[in-house]
Amino acid sequence: MTRKRPPHLRILQPHAGVFAYYDGRVAGYRFLDGPNWVDDGAIALGIATYAIVSGSQALVYDTHVSLDHGAAIRAHLHDLGVRDITIVYSHWHLDHIAGTGAFSDCPVIANSRTAQHLTQRHAGIEAGTESGLPAIAPLVLPTRTFDGQMELQLGARKVVLIEANIHSDDATVLWLPDADILLAGDTVEDCVTYVAEPSDFATHLADLDRLAVLGARHVLPDHGSETIIARGGYSNEIIPATQRYIRWLMDLRDSPERADTPVFDILRDDLDSGVLHWFAPYQRIHDQNVARTLEWYGHA
Repeated sequence: MTRKRPPHLRILQPHAGVFAYYDGRVAGYRFLDGPNWVDDGAIALGIATYAIVSGSQALVYDTHVSLDHGAAIRAHLHDLGVRDITIVYSHWHLDHIAGTGAFSDCPVIANSRTAQHLTQRHAGIEAGTESGLPAIAPLVLPTRTFDGQMELQLGARKVVLIEANIHSDDATVLWLPDADILLAGDTVEDCVTYVAEPSDFATHLADLDRLAVLGARHVLPDHGSETIIARGGYSNEIIPATQRYIRWLMDLRDSPERADTPVFDILRDDLDSGVLHWFAPYQRIHDQNVARTLEWYGHA
């Protein structure tokens, strides 16, 4: 079935053999009428998913927010001469897995926890009752799982899959040691991380330490600035910037009166230095983070 190319999908090439498929941050544009997870959690913030290409092989890191997006990614790879495709899920959240139906004949790799989340939520995701509409049908489950770390060979390029608990308890990031590139999924965002599980703050910080030690020269998140992604990505400093924000949230346990601190003041040093870049829709994300954190610490 021929699918319609999404009207605002931009294809970027931040590095040799690395492509980013970016949508969102378009004034006045909505993917669907009414409340929906595509606009609220992805298009409004801007979202990129990625492909690593080596000859006729490609590793697709997340399949985007719809079947149309997935089909457009596959068509682009076909035009590049790619015939052998493997999918990797960064985590179970819907804006990262919705396009996989366009790759139904391809292997899908995820860590075991991601596979567990998707299996448990399978019926709800396909019915549109898990996180709301639009439904994802079919939901393509992983065909291969790993725990901890896994290495793949893509032509001459080694790709290391690393499991972490950051943003969600089932994150998988990709490390390209030949170019010091970290494909970070949602483990970091510009300009604030999205907090789903404040109970795991301490683990988030420890796992961010593990990623920082890699010494990435280029960090490519799924949610960030199109301009910065296009020119190669963020510096490794986005990782400690994320930790500083998490620690500020953790401090609300003992100082809940600080909850009304303007987000610009919280991020001021990293905004002034250019590590982070303000984008207005993240005010809503920050407000949600504060509310969830206060509730977790019993201050709601």
